[in-house]
Amino acid sequence: MWTVILTLIGVGLLIVLLEILVIPGGGVAGIIGFGLMVTGVYLAFERQGTTSGVLVLAGTVVVNIAALVLALRSKTWDRAMLKTKIDGRVNTIEDDAVNIGDTGKTVSRCAPSGKALINNEYYEVHARTEFINENELIEVIRIEGNKIIIKTKSELQ
Repeated sequence: MWTVILTLIGVGLLIVLLEILVIPGGGVAGIIGFGLMVTGVYLAFERQGTTSGVLVLAGTVVVNIAALVLALRSKTWDRAMLKTKIDGRVNTIEDDAVNIGDTGKTVSRCAPSGKALINNEYYEVHARTEFINENELIEVIRIEGNKIIIKTKSELQ
């Protein structure tokens, strides 16, 4: 019977730790894990007596706290975290950096948004009417706050 009790508590602890560290949202796995641990402690009281039940309960609490502390203190989070940096940014157009009539070249497809090289700086640009392919010559036709509206040079002729 001890094998069943310890297995229930061990599997329950494992499921609770997976819920905390790996499984996103919900809480269903955590509830199942907690239920397995409670069942293991209940069986210890029921089948082994009060003294054994209290010892199993105390041991379960200590092991749960220790496992949680170790999981949160160790490098578990470093292994689980994404290491990529977000290098995207909002256009910060300084006065006179980009003006209506400036020309440049798209460096990505504008469908309808993309990137363009204007005055030796990269900016996020928006095509007004259609898609613009990469390496097309463009001209700035309007600036709305941080939004640069462009058209191809061939459209303007």
